Amino acid sequence: MSVFMDLNLTHTTDQNRLQALIETAAHLGYSAVAVNYVFEPMAKKKQEIPSPTPINELIDQLPIIQGRSRPIRVLNRLTVVMSDSGHFRPNAAEYRCFDLLAVQPTTEKLFHAACMMFDVDIISISVTEKLPFFFKRAPVNAVDRGVVFEVSYSAAIRDSTMRRYTIANAVSLMDSCKGKNVILSSAAEKPLELRGPYDITNLALLFGLSDGDAKEAVSTTCRSVVLHAETRKTASGIIYTTKSGSEQQEAPPTEGDAPAAKRARPHLTE
Repeated sequence: MSVFMDLNLTHTTDQNRLQALIETAAHLGYSAVAVNYVFEPMAKKKQEIPSPTPINELIDQLPIIQGRSRPIRVLNRLTVVMSDSGHFRPNAAEYRCFDLLAVQPTTEKLFHAACMMFDVDIISISVTEKLPFFFKRAPVNAVDRGVVFEVSYSAAIRDSTMRRYTIANAVSLMDSCKGKNVILSSAAEKPLELRGPYDITNLALLFGLSDGDAKEAVSTTCRSVVLHAETRKTASGIIYTTKSGSEQQEAPPTEGDAPAAKRARPHLTE
C-alpha cells in the first residue's frame, strides 16, 4: 500500500486551525505531513529565522490515519523565499531545527544556483504569479543531486487567476524536468483547501504528468525527500533520531555514522 504525504501545510499561529489541518490530512489518508514555516528576508531589515514549535505543543494527540492503525507523522519544514543570493545561508544553525529545508527562488539566476549548488531538499516553484523566467536545463543538475521540485495546488482553489498561473508554471516545469523528481503539495491554509491523494494524482495529469509520475509525486518521491533530508543532516555532522513523531536528539558524529543513519531511518512504507 502506498504511503501518501503532503509536505506543505502552511504554518499558522491559530493552533485550532493547524490542528484541524493535521486532522483533515489524516482523515484523507496522508501518512505524513510537514508544517511549513515560510521565511522571506527583507532587503534592508534584519529578521530572525522562525523556530519550529514542537509538535506536542501544537496538538495534544496525533490523529490516526484513515484506514490504518497508527498516528500521522508530522514534520517541520522551513522555506526560504529568495530574491537575493545572500538570503540563503548554507551553514545557518537555525536551519538544523527543521526536518526539511526548501528554497523558493524568484529569479532565473537564483533558480539555477539552487539547482546546481544549494544543499536543500526542495526547490519550490511559485504558482501565485507568472514566473519572470523560463525553465531550461538546470533541473537536470538538481535531479542528479536528489533535490526535488514542488508545485502547490491550493492557490488554484482560491482564485481563477492563480489557477491559470499554477497550471502554466507547472506545465512549464514538467516540460523541463520530464515529470521526474516532482512533488505535489497543498500549501493549505485551512482544511477546505486540502484534497485527497487520488484527487491530486488526477490534477497532476492536467499538469502533464503520466499516471505513474503523478502517483509518485504524492508518495514515493515525497518519501525520497524525507530520506534525502536525513542524509543531508548526517553529512553535515548532525544526526537526528525521531521519537514519537516529535522529539529529536542530537548526537556527535562518529566513524561509521553514515550506515548507522540509514539503519535509523523510519520505515515509511508498509
